[in-house]
Amino acid sequence: SPGAKMGLFSFLKVMMILFNLAIFLGGAALLGVGIWVTVDAKSFLEIFGTLSSSVLQVLNVSYVLIVIGAILLVLGFLGCYGAMRDSKCLLMMFFTVVLIILIAEIAVAVVALVYTGLAESLLTAVVTPLLKQKYGADQALTQIWDVTMKEAHCCGLNNYTDFTGSPWNDKNKTYPEPCCNNQVPFRGSLPLACPHLLGCLLQGCFSKIVQDIRSNAGVVGGVAAGIAALEIAAMAVSMYLFCKLDEK
Repeated sequence: SPGAKMGLFSFLKVMMILFNLAIFLGGAALLGVGIWVTVDAKSFLEIFGTLSSSVLQVLNVSYVLIVIGAILLVLGFLGCYGAMRDSKCLLMMFFTVVLIILIAEIAVAVVALVYTGLAESLLTAVVTPLLKQKYGADQALTQIWDVTMKEAHCCGLNNYTDFTGSPWNDKNKTYPEPCCNNQVPFRGSLPLACPHLLGCLLQGCFSKIVQDIRSNAGVVGGVAAGIAALEIAAMAVSMYLFCKLDEK
């Protein structure tokens, strides 16, 4: 009946406004934190303490927060204001942006599944020379890799040899502590130089991350499916409102 259809239209319109208002506010919060960390990292670290300094590695993560926050801000505005003002143009723009994000996510997932070996080769070609040239000399890069290796319990991209010939290795004649499972770093060019640490040597971060993803495939797949379902639902609602505005 026309009344039921109008009731559904009004309900979906309100849900669309509330859903996108939440996205807008979340995006604004992320953007605000990202800008705050970029502009005044010192006060941010003073307030949030060691957790932020060890996990965030401030400046690098702040740019990611700014990009994600800006995308969510635009997305939330398009959906919320478009539904509120019955704007076909904004609703179509919202649909298009969500569709692009969904396609990009699917493309990344396919590449990750099909081209894991290729990704490893490309990363090895780019990251390994970077580690050999800058680990121990570039403070930001050194800190990021130290935190990554400690948190993920891994060593280098492939293994400890990624650090052979690095400024750190040349200066200290050792390998980073995380490579020895945070025990005393072994000396020499081969782990045989310190056989009692052989059992503590950790695998490369790439294989460790792939292994972790595979062992948590159910959780990762569930989260991905949930996000995809939300995106598809948002697109369906925006298209429904768009079509009903046509009928009006």
